[in-house]
Amino acid sequence: MDLNTLIETTVSGLGYELVDIEMSPRGRTIRVFIDTPAKENGVDVEDCARVSNQLTRLFEVENVDFDRLEISSPGLDRVVKKAEDFARFAGQDIQIKVRIPQGGRRNFQGELLGCTDGKVGLRLEKDDVELEFTNIEKARLVPRFD
Repeated sequence: MDLNTLIETTVSGLGYELVDIEMSPRGRTIRVFIDTPAKENGVDVEDCARVSNQLTRLFEVENVDFDRLEISSPGLDRVVKKAEDFARFAGQDIQIKVRIPQGGRRNFQGELLGCTDGKVGLRLEKDDVELEFTNIEKARLVPRFD
């Protein structure tokens, strides 16, 4: 079982959602971003400690070699990767970078309209666009501070 699958299985087994995994170039630092949609205030320190303890024990058993394990909430500017997340965060501002330019652009920022039939809807200042979900390279929420 590869490391990503191992982490996702463990995190979801504890009742959390795996948002993202980042690894340093040599794999010595592993950053795991978790969320808990069921809790109104999101992930807290106890949640991070619980996941950290479980993953540390798991890595020892599975002989995963690392120097540092960091567990964190995804933050206000969280990464959006799954189609379900594009639907869940509809109505929020988002930045999206696509792999293959669309309409001469690779970067888009606007209000997320959701995800339907493999297309992510985005309301820009002047018009609405649909981006192919499979063409999205990176997407991140943009927090509003009104």
